[in-house]
Amino acid sequence: MEAVRLIVTSRRALEESEDGPRVMTEAWQAYALAQAIGSRLAVSGPPELRGEALGLTELAGRGCGVLDTPSIDVADLRAAQLTDLGDAHRALIDLGTLLVELGMVLVAVASAADDEGTYWQCMEAIDAADESGDRVREMLRRLAAREGEVRERYKAAG
Repeated sequence: MEAVRLIVTSRRALEESEDGPRVMTEAWQAYALAQAIGSRLAVSGPPELRGEALGLTELAGRGCGVLDTPSIDVADLRAAQLTDLGDAHRALIDLGTLLVELGMVLVAVASAADDEGTYWQCMEAIDAADESGDRVREMLRRLAAREGEVRERYKAAG
């Protein structure tokens, strides 16, 4: 399945999560998906994105690692359904939006947490969402710079 469709599905599932445990499961799913997208970009994306994509993969992996691993059937694991990156620019914009929304929802869960374990998991996961978002924004900046260079070459040739 294409990255944008999976991101939209993740955003919808996160939005529909009604309690802390469900939010934490969806957070884990979102990080696993971000990790898969980062891996795909690192391997087959534009060369100027590969370093940042590896960083995204690492940070998203950290996001998964700080959260308790949910019991999810492999068929329901969105990251495993990623077959095509599609439009990298669109996927990165949507992924960035998912990470911002994830951070906001995790703040709400942390604020309502009854135990320190959940609170600290949320705080670590918020940090991973923020840093992952930074990587996504840098990749978008690099894509925009590349587009500008292509336009300049086109103008010079024409």
